Amino acid sequence: MTPMETALSCVKALDAKKGQDIKLLETRELTTLADYFVICSATSTTQIKALADECERVLKELGEPPHHIEGHRGGTWVLLDFSCVVVHIFNDEARKFYDLEHLWSDALPVDLGEVLTQP
Repeated sequence: MTPMETALSCVKALDAKKGQDIKLLETRELTTLADYFVICSATSTTQIKALADECERVLKELGEPPHHIEGHRGGTWVLLDFSCVVVHIFNDEARKFYDLEHLWSDALPVDLGEVLTQP
């Protein structure tokens, strides 16, 4: 899978589980950390876990298991590292605190209008 295919698979998995305010940022020209960052909000700790589990399940089925997962115990955020794609799932407060969209404001936002089923 290409990095973009991996990222879009993550976006679709999060969207299917009603992830909110999903953003995809192309970071390949800015950092060696990942080609893409996926950022998503959830309404509860239960939904954060469900979103992370679904993203992990879908990518495993596609032959892309995560290399590293962080944040499960805290309940306010989860990070799934798929090497070329890093997925960040936050509750609203943690998303505002970390403000990755501002931190990575030089990244190119990818239009997800054709991908997302919910606004």
